[in-house]
Amino acid sequence: MDSYSTKNFQSMKFETKTIHAGVHPDELTGAVMTPIYQTSTYAQSGPGDHKGFEYARGHNLTRDVLQNNLASLENGLGAVCFGSGLAAMDAIIKLFKSGDEIIGSNDLYGGSYRQLRAVYAGFGIESKFLNLVNPEILHEAISDKTKLIWIESPSNPLLQILDIKRICEIAHSKGVKVCVDNTFATPYLQQPLDLGADIVMHSATKYLGGHSDVIHGCVVCKHQEDLDRLSFIQNASGAVPGPMDCFLILRGIKTLHVRVERACDNAEAMTAFLLQHEKIGRVYYPGLQNHPGHELAKNQMNRFGGIVSFELASDSMDDVHEVLKHTKIFALAESLGGVESLMTHPSSMTHGSIPREERLKAGLKDGLIRLSVGIEHQEDLIQDIENALSVI
Repeated sequence: MDSYSTKNFQSMKFETKTIHAGVHPDELTGAVMTPIYQTSTYAQSGPGDHKGFEYARGHNLTRDVLQNNLASLENGLGAVCFGSGLAAMDAIIKLFKSGDEIIGSNDLYGGSYRQLRAVYAGFGIESKFLNLVNPEILHEAISDKTKLIWIESPSNPLLQILDIKRICEIAHSKGVKVCVDNTFATPYLQQPLDLGADIVMHSATKYLGGHSDVIHGCVVCKHQEDLDRLSFIQNASGAVPGPMDCFLILRGIKTLHVRVERACDNAEAMTAFLLQHEKIGRVYYPGLQNHPGHELAKNQMNRFGGIVSFELASDSMDDVHEVLKHTKIFALAESLGGVESLMTHPSSMTHGSIPREERLKAGLKDGLIRLSVGIEHQEDLIQDIENALSVI
């Protein structure tokens, strides 16, 4: 068993860790794939006399293997899995108490904004959202109440790049922790714990699962105190994923590097197409040399990701709706990171819970379209968008 433990894969390349870290053949049968332990409870020889498993809310071997694998991918101490990305975020916010403050970046997933403003504000946890492209503003923004900085990089949906290392330096100098939502980048492209972050969170529904067939979330920790507390919250609050969900994420992770490489290739090709098209206004992609965060992205990411956002030159909402209705390959749907290409209208879909004035202040216009570029043939994807643009 020990020869397959996570610690023995710390020196391995990422591609090897996706397949092997924390994973080992089943001891009973030798099954190469981790079995789905579909059980709610475990037999005990006597009260408290068990094999490390009592009740499946607290421990499930399929989930344990996934948690070990995730910790290795993010170079963390340990990981804790949940029933969704927002359940993972919920557990992190439960580390704090009434009167504490969380500073979030101003361009972030609408569900994250909603949880902070519409749920935890009611429990006395305050939040404010700032443009952290210039991290130096944190010197003045952080107060005695501030306990956590919550950031996304690349951000959703404007693909801002934040200086994770500098944000962590400033936050830590004031005794504040940093959590990075690494969903867009994945651990293949970016590892925030190595850049100084204390906690990394994923909506594993997206790239980690990769096949749009499971809802899942996870948290990876650098510090034992956070890991212990989040493990307690996982069991005490009970927002755990089922063993089948964990199996699907484990299976998806095995091809993470292959899928993300192809998505990056396709996103770069799509960006080049959009830039030269007369009906396209602004294109958002950190791989562009004129992107404000391009050089920073080159330093803290391996590649620039599979998400591209754009605005039409016409700035017409009627044109936006026509484009959204006339693709054949790109499905109009919430979510991202699957093998199939998706398109989203953030202001009415993923970010609809953010008040319009707040969206506009952050730079999120009503006409913005976000593409999650999948792994289909790039010529087909480009032709699909070109066909949709031809109707306006």
